[in-house]
Amino acid sequence: MKLRLDSVVIQQGRLADQQKTLGKDDMLNMIRHGADRIFAGKDATITDDDIDTILSNAEVKTAELNTKLETLGESNLRNFTMDVPQPKPEFGEQFESLYNFEGEDYREKQKVNPLQHWIEPPKRERKANYQVDLYFKEAIGKETQKSQKAPRPPKQPVVHDFQFFPKRLYELLDRETYVHRRNIGYKAVKRTDLPPKEAEKKQKEEQKKIDTSQPLSAEELKERNQLLNKGFVNWARRDFLQFVRASEKYGRKDLKSIAEEVDSKTYEEVVEYAKVFWARQRDLNENEKAIAQIEKGEARIARKINVRKALDVKIAKYKAPYHQLRLSYGTNKGKSYSEAEDRFLMCELHTLGFDKENIYEELRDSIRAAPQFRFDWFIKSRTAAELQRRCNTLITLIEKEMTENQEKAKAMKEAEKGKPGKRKAEAVSTPKSAKRSK
Repeated sequence: MKLRLDSVVIQQGRLADQQKTLGKDDMLNMIRHGADRIFAGKDATITDDDIDTILSNAEVKTAELNTKLETLGESNLRNFTMDVPQPKPEFGEQFESLYNFEGEDYREKQKVNPLQHWIEPPKRERKANYQVDLYFKEAIGKETQKSQKAPRPPKQPVVHDFQFFPKRLYELLDRETYVHRRNIGYKAVKRTDLPPKEAEKKQKEEQKKIDTSQPLSAEELKERNQLLNKGFVNWARRDFLQFVRASEKYGRKDLKSIAEEVDSKTYEEVVEYAKVFWARQRDLNENEKAIAQIEKGEARIARKINVRKALDVKIAKYKAPYHQLRLSYGTNKGKSYSEAEDRFLMCELHTLGFDKENIYEELRDSIRAAPQFRFDWFIKSRTAAELQRRCNTLITLIEKEMTENQEKAKAMKEAEKGKPGKRKAEAVSTPKSAKRSK
């Protein structure tokens, strides 16, 4: 069977080499193969007649094998079985199956109960998302108890701190909450984010409020419903965040630009909200974060204004700043940029406008279009970030120079103010001395 497979697959040329014809060198190698050993042997008893007999026997065996292979067709390959005929003296020749072992036919057992020896594969374990807290809980072996949220009344209206409702409304809602907790028998829980003594104190205070709580009267319920309409009900958290980001970008006083950023509100609504926001900013839960964000943006705006003023003063000193501008480097000149390149950066930055949003991309395009730098590959290959770093360094030098000039001017003014006083003192003292001399 193996020889038949070999003849069908390999000998037909499917896996054989592409070269079918033998060359001259191949024929000589076949003829000479092993000839050296035969000619070198001294005790050999093989004659020419023996060689002829061996070759004839090989031809007969080859012919018999080819005849046998021709009788094997594709049907024999399809009917391939593991049952092989093995002669047995007591029963004659019959097929012996590989499924028979120690007198038992395991093929018949498989037909009776095919799933008898089924080994069920294990279930797939899905990998959970990586969580740092869960990892350390398993590593340490201790699970921290999560602080349970205190229950709230089921139908209580939702109010947010950024909507700036009247403070009286929050008091009434808190009373409703404590009454609900007393009715369901809720006990105050210690806070885990505080020290033990302070947490115990807070727990007692909370429990006291629950025990002494009184339900709202009819007048108080009416008042609560009226107060629910006095806040910024139509302001969502998205509007609040847009207001904070716009205040950071333009400053708290530029309400017109802020109103353009808050797309769902009009200018009048933004003005009204801004007044209440800055008057009651301490009522926000995260007021420090919001105010710090706005102040940080305002500091950037003030910085831009100062830089623009310094550039205006510096450029105004020269009639042709692109050719005459001088920078006092001191020890910060560096070796990469030339003075002509720095001069162009400062003049072009002043021309384009320092406070633009994409100023350094425009500055890069101006450098690449400038004719004086058409062969200066260094400056033309600088990115916007690299140009920004260089401009910041030059701006710092200009600001330092302006500060020194202001200090000198101030000192000169003080000196001029002091001179008249000295002259009067000298004028008053001279007659006395003259009189004494007389």
